[in-house]
Amino acid sequence: MSKQIQITVSPREAAIAEALEKIVAAKAGCRPGDIAKLDILRRSIDARKRGQVKVFLTVEIFLHGEEMIKPSYDFRFENVRSCPEVVIAGAGPAGLFAAFRLIERGFRPVLIERGKDVGDRKRDIALLCRGEGLNPESNYCFGEGGAGAFSDGKLFTRSRKRGDIKRVLQLFHLHGASDDILIDAHPHIGTDVLPTVIRNMRQTIVQCGGEFHFGQKLTDLIICDGKVSGIATATGDRFKGRAVVLATGHSAADVYEMFHRNGYLLEPKAFAMGVRVEHPQELINSIQYYRSPEAAYLPAAAYALASQIEGRGVYSFCMCPGGYIVPASTSAGGQVVNGMSTARRHTAFANSGIVVETRVEDTGEFAQYGVLAGLRFRQHIEMLAAQNGRPDQVAPAQRTIDFVKGRISANLPACSYLPGVVSSSLHSWLPAQISRRLQEAFKVFDRKMQGFLSSESAIVGVESRSSTPVRIPRDIATMQHPQLPGLYPCGEGSGYAGGITSSAIDGVNVAEKL
Repeated sequence: MSKQIQITVSPREAAIAEALEKIVAAKAGCRPGDIAKLDILRRSIDARKRGQVKVFLTVEIFLHGEEMIKPSYDFRFENVRSCPEVVIAGAGPAGLFAAFRLIERGFRPVLIERGKDVGDRKRDIALLCRGEGLNPESNYCFGEGGAGAFSDGKLFTRSRKRGDIKRVLQLFHLHGASDDILIDAHPHIGTDVLPTVIRNMRQTIVQCGGEFHFGQKLTDLIICDGKVSGIATATGDRFKGRAVVLATGHSAADVYEMFHRNGYLLEPKAFAMGVRVEHPQELINSIQYYRSPEAAYLPAAAYALASQIEGRGVYSFCMCPGGYIVPASTSAGGQVVNGMSTARRHTAFANSGIVVETRVEDTGEFAQYGVLAGLRFRQHIEMLAAQNGRPDQVAPAQRTIDFVKGRISANLPACSYLPGVVSSSLHSWLPAQISRRLQEAFKVFDRKMQGFLSSESAIVGVESRSSTPVRIPRDIATMQHPQLPGLYPCGEGSGYAGGITSSAIDGVNVAEKL
């Protein structure tokens, strides 16, 4: 029989196997030599007390002579080649996990993706980062794996009541993610590992009889006898099945336009807009770890910040320790940035989106567009960012302290953003309700993390794709669009998730209901 033990140790003790084994043995009442196997089941770091960083661990030990049973995954992927077909529009986490659940339930998923497969997509992204042009259908947002494939791979979610998070993590692990994602309180795959994981997931789906069709942009729904039975694409192809899972992601503005043009129900919703803030990682480490002498044994430090400013939430989003800022535009006329980290989180920079809650009533003159007001507002700000940057995705930037003081930066600190940055007065051209709240929030955040408001940090604009301004409604009981039976909206693009894990869970739930 194995034994599970919870312990609190120093970062050094957690990092050195011999030291950890000695502490665990003392807690278990045995000698270190009696332990045949020690597995870490759960790991989290507590750096709240100045100078007293602690690591909380749940470990499982097996003593010599005890049977060691390797845990198995409860996934049943049968051959569904001759089973009823379901069309899935979008091969991001919602679409992929819907496909896996459909296979388990005896349906054949047919995945339709506007972008390229993850390998070809990597080449287009490399060209983009070198300033050699943006492919509007193959970039950081569009393509196999969705926006999350090249945006870090953080798997933390607060949506714990919506589904089985552990099962999602296990499926990623089964396809090549590291053991750490099953252990860490804030699991992370890494943008360098995720493409391999996604390719492996595709191979499993295809081996089970599923299909993938790339370079197929959804342009319309096929409706027969009052029910959605397929989709039409820009190439003139038509894909039909028993039903359609709509998992197109929230950067696919043309999907909302198609719904609005055809008179299909849409709903406006609150969303968030802001900027990327970048600091030297060493500075964030010193703030968060209080210059702990054991910082060398700790991972690159992260942070989570939130405040209420003038009745709106201002908060950090997609914090990337040891990461990069990346160009996330989907059209040459707009400038968008996002963040990512590799598995090692080893760069000299830490970046995070800092965004302001935005409601329809905050969109000003764009309220005249009704249900699309938030989308038009977002597009307008992305256009302003492009006008204040330079061609080839060179982004507007400003020292954080200068932004707060309302002055132009004479020069800029080093930045991880590969296409390059140019000094710009973001405080003057961002909408006042966003700019003003960010300025006040940065002051609050500096009181919480002394040194956050630093001349070494800069903001890069704009962070506009943290959430969708439009929801595609669905019935609570059936998960189908109330006006379009047979259509199952899901994931971030439909307004029901916010991140890789919650999108994956929503895809599973929709497939189960279907």
